[in-house]
Amino acid sequence: MKTLGIRIVQLIAVLALVTGVATLATRNSRGQSPSAKNESQQKTESPTQKPETLVKPTVMTTDRAPLNTASTSGFADSINQNTLLRNDLLWTFGSKQQHGWYLYDLLIGRTLNLRPDASTSDFASAIAAWQKQKGLTPTGVLDEDAWMAFVSAWQSNRLKDKTPATPDQLLTAPSSDFYDPARLEELRQVEKNTYGAYKQMIAAAIADPILKLQHTSATELAANEKFFKIVSSFRSREYQEKLRRESPNAGSAGLALNSPHFTGRALDLYVGGDPVDTRDANRAIQVNTAAYQWLVRNAERFGFRPYFYEPWHWEYVR
Repeated sequence: MKTLGIRIVQLIAVLALVTGVATLATRNSRGQSPSAKNESQQKTESPTQKPETLVKPTVMTTDRAPLNTASTSGFADSINQNTLLRNDLLWTFGSKQQHGWYLYDLLIGRTLNLRPDASTSDFASAIAAWQKQKGLTPTGVLDEDAWMAFVSAWQSNRLKDKTPATPDQLLTAPSSDFYDPARLEELRQVEKNTYGAYKQMIAAAIADPILKLQHTSATELAANEKFFKIVSSFRSREYQEKLRRESPNAGSAGLALNSPHFTGRALDLYVGGDPVDTRDANRAIQVNTAAYQWLVRNAERFGFRPYFYEPWHWEYVR
């Protein structure tokens, strides 16, 4: 009887053990933790499915394109036209038909405060802003109307009072300052303040290592250095008339009836090529010299402004 009781207890223990194992198996298959479930699902999900995340993905909006892309798209036609008109625009100045505005790239860039490149959207955008400022339709195309607005602005910046200088306002500059050292003394006169500003400008040019100007001192160009030397300064009315008689085809763009040279405050400076030849081929040489480019960037600091049509001609306006 005692033996039977022991066996019954053993049987109950075995049954309890089997029941516990079964319960644990069921819990593992149906009651696993969320992290375990996700891990299991990730192993069986399709490659195209992505797990849910609390961080929202970055979405690229299309309501405002990047500046360069938008401006390029908006000015595509303007860019094409500017590229052509840079060389082909027909306009008239000094009774002479002109072709394009490529000779004035540096002055345009200086006026707009950007690197002048007709093939860019930045240039077209700047032209559009210029046109709007001048009351023109802002197309971004540097057409004749927009171009003549540049010409008008540059001309308005020149010396306005052309009263001839009196003898007491002039000094005779040394021959070493002139492109032609044999120039007659009466043709080496310069208005006093203009000459002082010129010498300051020459000192700055000599100090600029980019130009590599030959010089004998901090303010004196060497005899063999031609750049920045004075080609022409004060000219009397009588002398101007003599030049006009000798060059009847010069036109108003070449030898003005009321020249700023009468004031002694206009200087023709050597910037390369044939000193005072207005042919396009010669001016194309001049506007690409380091001397001319330096003047465009720096001359105004010393009171000098350009005559846009003649790269060599600078007027003291202070």
